[in-house]
Amino acid sequence: MPQRASVLREVTGLKTLKILAQRNSKLFFKDKGMFFSSLITPILLLVLYTTFLKKVFDDSFRSALEAAGATVADSVLNGVVGGQLISSLLAVSCVTVAFCSNLLMIKDKTSGARHDLPIAPVRPSPMACGYYLASLLSSLFITFTAAAVFLGYLACVGWYLTAGDVLGLLLDVFLLTMFGTALSSCINFWLTTDGQASAVGTIVSAGYGFICGAYMPISNFGTGLQRGLSFLPGTYGTSLLRNHAMGGAFAEMAKLGFPGEVVKAIRDSVDCNLYFFDHQVSGTQMYLILVGSILLLVGLYVVINRIAGRRGAR
Repeated sequence: MPQRASVLREVTGLKTLKILAQRNSKLFFKDKGMFFSSLITPILLLVLYTTFLKKVFDDSFRSALEAAGATVADSVLNGVVGGQLISSLLAVSCVTVAFCSNLLMIKDKTSGARHDLPIAPVRPSPMACGYYLASLLSSLFITFTAAAVFLGYLACVGWYLTAGDVLGLLLDVFLLTMFGTALSSCINFWLTTDGQASAVGTIVSAGYGFICGAYMPISNFGTGLQRGLSFLPGTYGTSLLRNHAMGGAFAEMAKLGFPGEVVKAIRDSVDCNLYFFDHQVSGTQMYLILVGSILLLVGLYVVINRIAGRRGAR
């Protein structure tokens, strides 16, 4: 009998999780303002970057190559610059979009719906996972749509990606979106008003791109700051995106006869190669760090909800 009761609780918990995830997802897509602003923001950033920063990136790469006594065709240069642009935008969007899609958690608090749900026989864990899954699915829809648009842009300016590069980039987007959703879930749990949510969203949008190396490669920072940022998981997510978005263009440069040290220097300058206290971090290690941080944050989020649920029950 105890075993049967345990199985029934698990089945009930899964049904509850499914219902809550569907409910939260529908509410997100029903809010047209939240949905379209989350969807348009990454594309708008692409327009702004290509309009105002592409020439700066072009001139920077070209001057660095000329200093090394090398020249490169415009198509290859566009492939390198385009890869850096889309990897930067995806690295930021996967996290900032997650904070937008996770606002429903706070809206339920301000509307009172969050306080009504525990009246029903809903345990804290399925409720927490319902918010997480709904935010993850909503964010993935937007980030994968943005990735498709960005890849279309790269195909127009300079395409050197292989099928493996594309699949790797999509995997990076998936993992970074999971990371962003877990991070936003842990932070948004403590917020109780729309003003707090707006303030946190502004801080994340303004600051995350710098600390993850998206807006400016961390190789441009001082040694102390580089070592400090090497402890942050988002830094490795950005590097993985860089490698998959720019790897084909670097391979083409090697085919054209570029010296290996020149290609390595460029890879170092854009954070394709990351170093943890002078030790180069491999791609496998980057994935392990990113996956480990996701599991840690999701576990922390569930534990926080369980503790809060027990206190509420008392």
